[in-house]
Amino acid sequence: MVRVRFAPSPTGLLHVGGLRSALYNYLFARHHGGQCILRIEDTDQTRYVEGAEQNIIEMFRWAGIEFDEGPHVGGSFGPYRQSERTELYRHHAQVLIERGTAYYAFDTSEEIERMRERQQKAGIAPKYDRTSMRNQFTLGPEETQRLLAEGAEHTIRLFIPLTGETRTTDIVRGESVFANRTIDDQILLKSDGFPTYHLANIVDDHLMGITHVIRAEEWLPSLPKHVMLYDAFGWEKPQFAHLPLLLSRERKKLSKRDGDVSVLDYKDKGYLPEALVNFVALLGWNPTADREIFTMEEMVAMFDLEKVNKAGAIFDVDKLNWMNGMYLRQLPAERLGDELMPLLQQAGFDGVERAYATAVLNLVKERINFVSDLPTFANYMFGPVKNFDQEYAEKHWKPETTGQIAEIANRLEGVSDADWNTTSIEAVIRAYAEELGASAGKLIHPLRYAITGKRVGAGMFETMEVLGKAESLQRLQAQAAAR
Repeated sequence: MVRVRFAPSPTGLLHVGGLRSALYNYLFARHHGGQCILRIEDTDQTRYVEGAEQNIIEMFRWAGIEFDEGPHVGGSFGPYRQSERTELYRHHAQVLIERGTAYYAFDTSEEIERMRERQQKAGIAPKYDRTSMRNQFTLGPEETQRLLAEGAEHTIRLFIPLTGETRTTDIVRGESVFANRTIDDQILLKSDGFPTYHLANIVDDHLMGITHVIRAEEWLPSLPKHVMLYDAFGWEKPQFAHLPLLLSRERKKLSKRDGDVSVLDYKDKGYLPEALVNFVALLGWNPTADREIFTMEEMVAMFDLEKVNKAGAIFDVDKLNWMNGMYLRQLPAERLGDELMPLLQQAGFDGVERAYATAVLNLVKERINFVSDLPTFANYMFGPVKNFDQEYAEKHWKPETTGQIAEIANRLEGVSDADWNTTSIEAVIRAYAEELGASAGKLIHPLRYAITGKRVGAGMFETMEVLGKAESLQRLQAQAAAR
């Protein structure tokens, strides 16, 4: 069975890049009928941020990504926080010592720094030199045991052969070959007894039965180290897939300098979860060239790691905004109401009936990309017009317009409440325009000004229908009297 995992560190809010990595794991697992696990990699307590784990869990719940196992749902392979698994890592570090594929090193941080300085002066790439430093090979078995018995500070490092090469295979990037002499004897267990990322990651993936490791490109340099660590244990390796970087419009790695990068930022700005997930899914993968809007179910059915691109993906906010608008226009009325009512209350529009608010949103949703745009874009639908576009009036309100608007109000008075709809309103106004020998547009522009105060909005007849007969006529009469 396919088993994949997303393993974030609780060092801050969930990044959109993390959402993309988790989503690809989720789509891959669901496509193959497998399982997707959330694992919290929190061994580095110096970088731990209070509330970060909860944010990660909440953002995935909001995005519709459900994990089969994790700290919030349990499972048979827990615990799912690395800080609760430290004895496992210490045990497996000793397993490597016994296998002769790892060794003790007693160097201080000062000695390591002096080694690096020597290498830099000699033009050598920094790399642990086990032939000159204080470790079990240079100290010998007796001195090594004496230092261990005394409780001397030490690390455990992976033994990397100085000759030969290591081959790695990546589903996205193909095969790579690394000369072993270029790979560092990485630290596996630190002097404080806590594991490094490399050891904890490989031990957990093996013990949790992970079959595919799908992660960001930034981990690609660690791939040969991880392959060698699997070999050091004598374990079967999972298949690897490294996802392309997310890039800004300037084709630089996406960072906070480019604007919002956390999932919470987008949630708070009113993006719909379906839109953000759809957008993020296409950052590096596109199942077909003839469409861009996909449901989660469709993405699960079509997902294929071999169609993931190598090149970095541009995070185009304009496209995300467009996609959010597309999803907004597809939302059912009940969901629209759920999204809208709290926003109206926040904007100070109290007492608005849900059915009316939903009707207003349906009226203008072709012209907005966010539900949160409505209280500003269509504020005239929830109270008196406070700001009239005078430039618009100067262009369309002629000396004869005042009388025409008054006459339209008089004629619309004859439309019964039961017949107050788009068709009836349009018929009255077009008939009057025909009598005047003018185009309907000559009347519609000043109508829009009188009723909305704005030059942009939904269809004028539809707007008047939703606004209602009494309010529409009151506004027309008020402007006719004022001008």
